[in-house]
Amino acid sequence: MEQTQTNWGQSVTAVVIHNGKVLLARHTYGSGAGKLIIPGGYVNVGETPQDALKREYLEETGIVVEPLDIIGVRFNMHDWYIAFRAAYVGGEAVSDHSENSEVLWIDVNEALAREDVPMLTRKLIASALESRPALRSEPYEASTKYAPYSLYCL
Repeated sequence: MEQTQTNWGQSVTAVVIHNGKVLLARHTYGSGAGKLIIPGGYVNVGETPQDALKREYLEETGIVVEPLDIIGVRFNMHDWYIAFRAAYVGGEAVSDHSENSEVLWIDVNEALAREDVPMLTRKLIASALESRPALRSEPYEASTKYAPYSLYCL
């Protein structure tokens, strides 16, 4: 079994909207306990944010996603948090019965109005719905040994 080491200073999340509904998970611990949030989690050492996002979504929700663009970045004195807009690829929404107690597809407008959806989640859903430019992935060739490479631009 491969051992991983969590990078506690780097985390990711994504807003996934499919057929007018957003995927939310009811969190089970910490300040978000009982709240419906967009899934996400920490990046492992040696893992790209995009791969961490795919892993976290599959582990926590049973849903396969593909990161599309960056809709938000949150910094504080403890860590950073990248928020993607991601496409639904497949899978059935199921709880992991650990970090969340349920996973739901909720109408976007309902999610934006619910009191059990925290402000950060509502702001990111609203950002994902806006037509303004987001940071999009741009391919490029780098001349360093650190691969894979990611560049996001307007």
